[in-house]
Amino acid sequence: MTTVNQMKCACVSCLCIVSLSDAINKDGKPYCSDACANGHSEGEGCGHTGCSCDA
Repeated sequence: MTTVNQMKCACVSCLCIVSLSDAINKDGKPYCSDACANGHSEGEGCGHTGCSCDA
């Protein structure tokens, strides 16, 4: 049996891979940051290098 411990951030435009133990869980989905978890409500990106998600 394989245990998954990392997944892509649930934000559609985000490229980040997030550790499930460190993820911000919202509605049962893993996000890499508060910005992604909140749907980029203020237009901010996640701030991670190489990722330009901002909804």
